[in-house]
Amino acid sequence: MNLAPSLDVPVAAELPAPVAGKRALAVETIGMTKIFGSFAALEDVSIRIRPGSFHALLGENGAGKSTLVKCMMGFYKPTRGSLLIDGREVEVATPRDAHARGLGMVYQHFTLIPSLTAAENLVTARRHVPTVIDWRAERKGLEEFLARMPFRVRLDTKVSDLAAGEKQKLEILKQIYLDCRFLILDEPTSVLTPQEAEEVLGLLRGMTVAGNLTILMITHKFREVNAFADEVSVLRRGRYVGGGLVSELGRDQMAAMMIGSKTIQALTSRVGSATDSTPILELKGVTIDGVAHKELAIDSLTVRRNEIVGIAGVSGNGQKALADVIGGQRAASSGEMKVSGVPYRASREETRAEKVRFIPEEPLRNACAPKMSVVANLNFRTFDLDNEGKTTAWLRPGAMRRKAKALIEAFKVKAPVPSGPIAALSGGNVQRAVLARELTGEVDLLVVANPCFGLDFSAVAEIRSRIVAARNAGAAVLLISEDLDEILELSDRILVMSEGKIVYETSAANPDVAAIGQHMAGHH
Repeated sequence: MNLAPSLDVPVAAELPAPVAGKRALAVETIGMTKIFGSFAALEDVSIRIRPGSFHALLGENGAGKSTLVKCMMGFYKPTRGSLLIDGREVEVATPRDAHARGLGMVYQHFTLIPSLTAAENLVTARRHVPTVIDWRAERKGLEEFLARMPFRVRLDTKVSDLAAGEKQKLEILKQIYLDCRFLILDEPTSVLTPQEAEEVLGLLRGMTVAGNLTILMITHKFREVNAFADEVSVLRRGRYVGGGLVSELGRDQMAAMMIGSKTIQALTSRVGSATDSTPILELKGVTIDGVAHKELAIDSLTVRRNEIVGIAGVSGNGQKALADVIGGQRAASSGEMKVSGVPYRASREETRAEKVRFIPEEPLRNACAPKMSVVANLNFRTFDLDNEGKTTAWLRPGAMRRKAKALIEAFKVKAPVPSGPIAALSGGNVQRAVLARELTGEVDLLVVANPCFGLDFSAVAEIRSRIVAARNAGAAVLLISEDLDEILELSDRILVMSEGKIVYETSAANPDVAAIGQHMAGHH
């Protein structure tokens, strides 16, 4: 996908000159190690982030990324190892020490106070706040500060009234306002539209080029690494395993470092075995009444056989309500829903008869009984059926164990003790187990919500291939995801939801990413 910014993102030459005394910092870890009991979460990690560089930190879940930055920021005391700032060894015992030395961090989830204005959030974040605040003087100081920054925020607006992109900008501005010259970003674009992501990262890159700031970004998006980062470091199982200049590394090389294999699973071929375009899922006039407005208002939605329809949108724009209605978790206030031409209310009997399968977000919470065994969870769909598919009142423990074993092997579920609770499995293996249960047998409709959220790179590749394989086998697939890259990669047709409505539709063959982003942001 072309990443040329669709907005007028300032380049280095257009940015304000470097601010006096705000020189970017060089930060280096030497032999950084953190041991919890008998577990080494981080072992002998040495990386150097050059001053004024944009450095990406990659690794699967549990690779040690969060542990490393928490040691750098003073949340953890390292078991061994040193932290150097501008070549001098320093001790950072607390986050306050880190801030005092010019280190800051923007977290994946907002830390702003919603009831305060942007100006109040900035001023009260300072280490020393006067008992009586002279707001006229503070406002003048904030305006002078913003005049030196590459982007602005509405100072007098409450944070609760700011858009997600403005909140993220405010989080970043807060760290710079607190004299941060080395900024750690933890998945900074997870709540942003494509345009907002390009704008924020482009402007931050401009600040690194100007020499005001050094960036260390934790991300799983290779697209952002290639577009904005100068260098990359990769962790695996708590160790540094490689890195270098982004211009000299390809996506496959970086992915291979992350998962420890030269073989990266390619996405299953998108050529289906049939081209049947029969409508499977049909929604007309489906609504859910919210407190102040309609939480969901779908005039028309159709998903056909052999098709993946991707629903894109910023979190909180009705996607969850849509998934809940189709999955039977909530009742619609009005409207009509059909599956294969038959009225559908998502009862267990109807899902079985119409071959509907549902994989919700956070499957451990929403699609499993966490304390029950892996075997039991894998048999939830068929435990009350006999060999001929007829309802029975008797459980068949032997048959359940045999079926679970076959599914574990077929879907590569790492479950050392199948009789143990499914909650003991990793997130990726819980997802594989749910996929094994939901994709076994004939599937006419598959509804999937954020299927790869928080999963490892290798698990993501496998799960996405399973979804495409279901589509190729004849299923109609509704994919609801807040990851636009996932939508673009998997979908045949893309719809955008905003404020509970479908506001835009396009083919995935040649999508206008700028238009998608504008509609995600509510500009329609």
